[in-house]
Amino acid sequence: MHPGNAVNWHYDTGLVAVTPSPEGAQHRNMADATACLPYKYRMNLLVIGKGGREHALVWKLKQSPRAGKIFCAPGNAGTAAEGATNAAIEPGETDRLLRLCNREKIEFIVIGPEDPLAAGLSDFLREKGFKVFGPSKIAARIESSKVFSKELMRHADVPTADFQIFDHPGPARTYIETRDYPVVVKADGLAGGKGVMVCKDNAEAMQAVRRIMTEEEFGKTAGRKIVVEKKIEGEEISVLALVSGRTILPLPACQDHKAVFDGDKGPNTGGMGAYCPAPIATPKLLADLERDVFVPIVHAMKRGRFPFQGVLFAGMMLTNQGPRTLEFNCRFGDPETQTLLMRLKTDLLDLLEAVADERLSEFENKVQWDPRPSVCVLLCSAGYPGKYDVGKQITGIAEAESLPDVKVFHAGTKLDDKGRVVTDGGRVLGVTALGRDLAAAKARVYEAVKRISFTGMHFRTDIADKALKVKPAVKPTTVAKLPAKFRRPPGSEKPPE
Repeated sequence: MHPGNAVNWHYDTGLVAVTPSPEGAQHRNMADATACLPYKYRMNLLVIGKGGREHALVWKLKQSPRAGKIFCAPGNAGTAAEGATNAAIEPGETDRLLRLCNREKIEFIVIGPEDPLAAGLSDFLREKGFKVFGPSKIAARIESSKVFSKELMRHADVPTADFQIFDHPGPARTYIETRDYPVVVKADGLAGGKGVMVCKDNAEAMQAVRRIMTEEEFGKTAGRKIVVEKKIEGEEISVLALVSGRTILPLPACQDHKAVFDGDKGPNTGGMGAYCPAPIATPKLLADLERDVFVPIVHAMKRGRFPFQGVLFAGMMLTNQGPRTLEFNCRFGDPETQTLLMRLKTDLLDLLEAVADERLSEFENKVQWDPRPSVCVLLCSAGYPGKYDVGKQITGIAEAESLPDVKVFHAGTKLDDKGRVVTDGGRVLGVTALGRDLAAAKARVYEAVKRISFTGMHFRTDIADKALKVKPAVKPTTVAKLPAKFRRPPGSEKPPE
């Protein structure tokens, strides 16, 4: 390490946290960021997944001069538009994936979603001799098991809400009845983002226990155990860090918007939008999170002989008593990825390969970011996050992308038999834009949103208002009214044409 580099050694843990270069820092050229890496011939790549995160990964990987053919399994209409070859293979079809990798001479695989990581896909592919970005199955438990994650946080002394674990509904109900504060009930296993229930009173908490454990709404395995924790209040931020060996490289903080309606009203979703960077995440706060959250949890995993390698996502709540960890994820967030990659200037392929090769320390002070903030707004199908229809024709994507500094990432789309882009999910498109400041980025993204249309389209109109300190001007509508009309961005006079 050069003495002038901003690298924080943690002597008690043996970990090194790399401080990224200041946002907007100038380097002589892009070669500075990869000068220590041997130049190789073009690599054939495989991205696994089909959402907006995977489209963003394909889009950014394609920009690398070292990227050869890019395949996406199964991909969507957006990944196909980037020139990637979509392979109609689901992540669980391991034999078919293996044949694809061998046939197409794939040299590097990036796994996007949590389900295949939790199922051990990275281990399977590594055993077959492939280089993979993504943690092992045992390390992915930090997301796939809420019980494991909370116990690991307790063991590593990572700040989190008070909690208890239950494997039977009876004791869980008794515990809830004796609490004089609201609680959050979490299914242990993966539940498609719907297994966390924030309850305003004991009655809702009892109902959550019944849904998860008795009715097995999220499956027998996911609901076998639950976590009941104290509900905490504050602003949420998403902090992601690349982790490899003894190196932790934090990325700029983002702020996600989970609730379906403006003003954080309505049921939770997979994410209705995000912006980056989050002004509330000051340099001091990020340094504290590195010291108190990332270093101890990564060290605990290494000491437990299940070291983490990939991107570690900490969902944080900023309370009056200090930051508290809500959860860890073992992969890139969605829509956080869209806002991050919109700003990333460093070669993503070089970064991800360095993680897989345990060479991440070579990027100390070398990661470049566009100084302009980014905002992403999700356009969703009527009825989402409840039941929704698919197959609705989408218009206006090209018109939206004709605006400067706008990119439309496909989250739930496909091409129909006539070659038209149609809806194929609850979250359909992630419209993302850069701006000279956050207000300009918000104005630009909603200008792009107005150019896109599909039947029943709805979205939040207040993404980034928390940072801009703008209160919602309109009372949120209800889920039942969503199919009846479009949601409109501020200042629009009529629905998109």
